[in-house]
Formats: sequence, structure tokens, C-alpha cells
Amino acid sequence: MSFTKTTEQASKYEHLEQMSVNELLTNINNEDKLVPLAVEKALPQIEKLISIVVEKMKNGGRLFYIGAGTSGRLGIVDASECPPTFGVPFDLVIGIIAGGDTAIRKAVEFAEDDKMQAWKDLQEWNINEKDVVIGIAASGTTPYVIGGLEQCKQNNITTGGITCNAGSPLALVPDYPIEVVVGPEFVTGSSRMKAGTAQKLVLNMISTATMIQLGRVKGNKMVDMQLSNVKLIDRGVRMIMSEIPVDYEIAAELLKKYGSVRKAVENYTN
Repeated sequence: MSFTKTTEQASKYEHLEQMSVNELLTNINNEDKLVPLAVEKALPQIEKLISIVVEKMKNGGRLFYIGAGTSGRLGIVDASECPPTFGVPFDLVIGIIAGGDTAIRKAVEFAEDDKMQAWKDLQEWNINEKDVVIGIAASGTTPYVIGGLEQCKQNNITTGGITCNAGSPLALVPDYPIEVVVGPEFVTGSSRMKAGTAQKLVLNMISTATMIQLGRVKGNKMVDMQLSNVKLIDRGVRMIMSEIPVDYEIAAELLKKYGSVRKAVENYTN
């Protein structure tokens, strides 16, 4: 099929090496300002995908992200933040990257070119019809991602996709495609920039809105967050103080006793 890879088109800016630092920053920032507007246009697509993710999770399903390079790393970042932020099990939202964990830090050559590897990686998690798999690829052409989604569809597993090129193969494969078209990058083809930012914004929306719909936020507070450092413990104590009439010391004792803000508040008796 033929389509225009806007993420690969030439930058609107020439002679970057001749720009001052101020000029570089101003121009990068001007391009970055376009990203939220592109995401806004995709909100209806994002809403449809989140709705099915929530429905599946309420029925015991999990959410998987698959991607290569920057896209894969962004999926892993979003997945890895769900347990500490929302207190969910580590295997409820799962990020998988082409090339395995090694590829998180160091590029693995040709890992993204194997159309069958994503399906093999997913099978290690006993993927099934209750789950949702979201493929992430700025280009919309990554074989690892497209092949994984194709295999999922053949096995009646719900699929979504996030890409930054309109009309790409990735937009045609999944049940719920999301296209956030951000245009050419400041540095030609460097899709870790605007495209990466767009993907991060969309992933933030997917995980956060899903967890709120699943009851993992109360008011506007992360009442199920993991108490994994001093800063978070202090935040938890202050959250308890805002919910029930106790001082810092008693709130800290309640948090230590019950292990979460939610349980501390629910078990408080005057």
C-alpha cells in the first residue's frame, strides 16, 4: 500500500547546526506545541479504545503494550508506573519491547523486523481473549507490531494501535486504531521527539483514565499508591489528613498499620 510517512518527511528547519541554543530551543518548543492539538483530534479514537480496555479489565482481562525502540520503551514506562501509582499487580498492565529487556537500554539490531516474534512474546504471558493488546509504532509500519496484532486478531484478542502517520498499515490492522499526526520532526526522522511525545500523552490518557474508571482514584487522589519511599509516605499521610480529622502523627500510624491511604481512611473510627 502507498501512504505518506509524515514522520519521515524533511524538517521545516534548515541548517540546524548554525542555530544558537536559544534558536534551537525556541524552534523545538514551537514544534512541541503542535502535539497536544494533534492528540485532541484523536480523542474520539482514544475514548473508544479506553472504553473497551475498561470493559475487558472489569472481566478479568489485562492490557498489553507491544512496540520497538522508542515506542516499546514508552509502553514499558507506562506499564511499569501503574503498580506504584495505582496499587495494581505488576502483571495487569504489561509492556513488551522487540528484542526483550536488553532493548530497553540498548538497541537490538533487526529485532523489530520479525513479524512473528511479538506473538511468541505474548504467548509467554498466556495471552487470551480476555486481554487487550495495543501496538505502538510512530511509523505505523513496524513488522514486530503489525505481525503481533495480526496474530492477536486471528486468535480473537481485542487490539488497539497508536501511530503518528495517517493511513498506515498499523491504522488498518487493529480493532481500535489511534492516529496522532504530528507532522515532520525538528530533526528529520527523529520520531523520539514529537511522535514520542504524542505517544506518551496518549499512553498517559489510556492508563490513567482506565484506572480511574476501575476505581483506583478517589476524588483526585492516588489512594492505592505503593508507599515505596519517604516522599510517597509523606504524601499518603497528608492525603489521610485531608480525608479524616487526625493530625500528622495519627495519620502516619494509620498509614503504617493499614498500608494504604484507602484502607487507612476506610478503617478509621473516631
